[in-house]
Amino acid sequence: MSQNPPQRERVVLAQRRGARMVRTRVEVQEQTEIGDALVRGLMRAQLGLGLRLGLGLVVVVVAIPLLVFAFPEVAAATVFGIRVTWIALGLLAYPVIYLTGLLYVRLAENAERDFMSLVDDEESEVGGGP
Repeated sequence: MSQNPPQRERVVLAQRRGARMVRTRVEVQEQTEIGDALVRGLMRAQLGLGLRLGLGLVVVVVAIPLLVFAFPEVAAATVFGIRVTWIALGLLAYPVIYLTGLLYVRLAENAERDFMSLVDDEESEVGGGP
């Protein structure tokens, strides 16, 4: 009566990670409590990013009139017959607003990409595809 010892099974971290990724995707798709928490986390991160960038933009725009109030000689200065305050508020503010929006889009897309890399299952990691 010869008993064969149980065959050893090698556990690889990548195999468990793939299973976890599939489970995470199912959690989000089925809108379970965990999936809902993940989506709310993404939305909270994007909201926080928008609020921080918006606050920074407001600080910059409000700083211009405060600077004029603190230093009245700046209000009297002109360039090509146009007051410096009008140049700052009318011309220079728009590129700052545009660049803030561009920065928000880039950072929000990075957050979404990170979220999708957490949720999305790649079939090659699970072992089911090419």
